[in-house]
Amino acid sequence: MELLHFFADFILHLDRHLVELLMRFDTWIYALMFLVIFAETGLVVTPFLPGDSLLFGLGALAAIDTSGSLSAGWLALLLSAAAVLGNTTNYWIGRGIGQQAFSGRYRFIKVEYLRQTEGWFARHGATAIVLSRFAPIVRTFAPFVAGVGRMHHGRFQAYNIAGGVAWVNLFTWAGYFFGNLPLIRDHFGLVTLGIIAVSMLPMLVMIFRKDHPQEGLKRKRP
Repeated sequence: MELLHFFADFILHLDRHLVELLMRFDTWIYALMFLVIFAETGLVVTPFLPGDSLLFGLGALAAIDTSGSLSAGWLALLLSAAAVLGNTTNYWIGRGIGQQAFSGRYRFIKVEYLRQTEGWFARHGATAIVLSRFAPIVRTFAPFVAGVGRMHHGRFQAYNIAGGVAWVNLFTWAGYFFGNLPLIRDHFGLVTLGIIAVSMLPMLVMIFRKDHPQEGLKRKRP
């Protein structure tokens, strides 16, 4: 419960906590955020870490930082690298474990998430690597499933780089340019929750389609 309370408080007061982290770690915040993004995308056991909202919050903080310790450009560059390296690591972990990942013997791997991500690949093909960047949980499992399925590494990396750079830059620069507008700044907690909610929509749609497979068939009939 304490861990859940910590994460809830961190998300609801993300702007305040990021300011505290910047004051405490100064430029070392780059390394800390690099590790968070790397873990969120590279370790199949940490899909709960913040991604979209964190990037948005960092961009907003960079826009108002007068100390020169935080640069939106450096954030975009370093965190893009973290996202690409994270997915690459996740791919090789999946490739190493193989189909055993679906056996249920690994308790730290949610088999239902793997199945849902498989459905994502079935609908979108290799572009799922790019699209999954914008869907929490799915983005953590997509490179893992790509590795399990032994997607060609060169093809995977092409989509991995495109998706990682697009994801990081979109949210970082959105935060930089819009995060400090009075309406957003004064309701930053609600905005953070809104970003999370919108990001979760693809996953909810995927789950709905899984639970109601006939709906899609009905729509396809002439």
